[in-house]
Amino acid sequence: MYAVEAIYDGISFKPKQPIFVKGQYEVIITFTKPVSQTVEKNSRFLVEPDTSNIPMLGKWNGEIEVPDDFNEPLDELKEYMY
Repeated sequence: MYAVEAIYDGISFKPKQPIFVKGQYEVIITFTKPVSQTVEKNSRFLVEPDTSNIPMLGKWNGEIEVPDDFNEPLDELKEYMY
């Protein structure tokens, strides 16, 4: 596994350091935090990232209620349980 920090500008990913791999690889992309305005602009970045449409954790907090018996066995499945 090889980790690389990068900036996403809404179009493409711009790595913060050179990537020394050849060939095609499967990747996992994790958005960690928005880029602050105090970060120096790098000429490799096309535009500053647009963070206005990034979903935030807890967005649905208070909107969805989970019943107290959510984890209880369903009556419909009793015949399949021991």
